[in-house]
Amino acid sequence: MTFDDRFGPGSTAGTPGAGSDATGTPPLLGRRSLLVGAAVLGSAAALGVGAAAGAPAAAAVPGFPTFTRLGAAMDRSQLAYAPARKEIIFPSVRHVAGKVRNPLGAWYMYYAPHDAPGGICLAYADSLAGPWREYPNNPIISRTWSPHYSVSHVSSPHAVWNADDGRIYLFFHGENTTTRVATSDDGVNFTYGATVLHTGMLPSDVTETSYARVFPHPTQSGTHIMLFMGAQAGTRKIFIGWSDRLASGWQFKHQPLISPRSGEGGQLSGAHYWSRNGGGHVVYHSGSGTIHVADVGTSFDRENHLGVLYTEPVATRAAAPSFAEEGGRLYMFYEAGARSNTNIAIARTA
Repeated sequence: MTFDDRFGPGSTAGTPGAGSDATGTPPLLGRRSLLVGAAVLGSAAALGVGAAAGAPAAAAVPGFPTFTRLGAAMDRSQLAYAPARKEIIFPSVRHVAGKVRNPLGAWYMYYAPHDAPGGICLAYADSLAGPWREYPNNPIISRTWSPHYSVSHVSSPHAVWNADDGRIYLFFHGENTTTRVATSDDGVNFTYGATVLHTGMLPSDVTETSYARVFPHPTQSGTHIMLFMGAQAGTRKIFIGWSDRLASGWQFKHQPLISPRSGEGGQLSGAHYWSRNGGGHVVYHSGSGTIHVADVGTSFDRENHLGVLYTEPVATRAAAPSFAEEGGRLYMFYEAGARSNTNIAIARTA
């Protein structure tokens, strides 16, 4: 399969790593850029936690860029679909012009509330700077999809464009024990695919398997990796899986890829593969409310915690980072605010 949903027009690529065989031992990963997504900035609308554009830059891990907070992607209080007006999380932005059928705009952003009923939502824009418009018929995927499932909530969308079949593959969870995939040729109307991950595929002490993100395998063409959160014996850790098919055939390493270390608040989630700096890094958020970096190697055979990449300068927490590049600048989309009181914020390099 060929994947190229990582950059928009005028962008440049980096390089990345992961995978594993049926025994749970990661194979060597290959040379391919994995930075996924696109930059986006809507209005400077309030986050619901006192946001302001141009907030001071946060100090970065040595060798990694420094990000300056710009503001919110959307005004949560103005959304037509936002149950309880409490939160929207887990942004996933894709350039769709020239790819999907009848695009509403050049860019799509998938996001969701988390608490019940959740619901996978869509916003669209003609440029990365916005304005972003809410799709009027959200949610595009709800907590009930007969005859496939009926759950309390669905959330954490992650979109992947597959050029081989001209479809978007959208991964999402619901309940927290199960990750599913659906596909679409227009990015709006989806066909149910399958369950791709559930707790029964991991050791018995893993009680949650959610917040999955999927990236092209860095060294093995046609293979993909999945980074996801697994709650193991009460501690949330980052796990890894691999497949040579997006909608099926997923295998998972039974040991965590990254476990929390001192200063990380005891819990980890929201992992994103970082293709720059030679690849082999994972960016994730911690229970401390900050975004961290770990060096796992392009063979995913080590775990070297490098420190804090970003601290939210306005809200109480930064989480679920997702990276994109446009016009030579790197953007980070993330959840800002305390759990159950979040909006999607944007930070950018100079």
